[in-house]
Amino acid sequence: MLGLLLRFLLALILVFATWNPSGWSYVHWFLRSLPGVTAPLVFAGVVLLIGWVLFLHATLESLGLLGIVLSAAFFGSLTWLLFDLGWLSAHNGLLTYVALVLIAAILAIGMAWSHIWRRLSGQVEVDEVHHH
Repeated sequence: MLGLLLRFLLALILVFATWNPSGWSYVHWFLRSLPGVTAPLVFAGVVLLIGWVLFLHATLESLGLLGIVLSAAFFGSLTWLLFDLGWLSAHNGLLTYVALVLIAAILAIGMAWSHIWRRLSGQVEVDEVHHH
């Protein structure tokens, strides 16, 4: 469980550092810097790109497209239910923050899926090895 929480925290940092509605994000920094491009801006962009590649690759490999669609459907319908029950409100741009948290949740599950699967099923996933 601690591993999933750590992955979720890292995914939250990645998602919110890339863009969020507060105005404090890489996208905002990049747009304010144009047309000047600085070394810190490029370095931060490369670090974020590496993070996105790692998370997206792991998520695509572990969940596949169907798993990602099902995860999005699960979290999307859960969010709808929470709004419908009145536990969440769309006031003050909350929906944008909820969407960013859900993206982070899907990425975290994708990073941790093999561990989750092993706990749920007792089966160990084995990566296929392709010989050329």
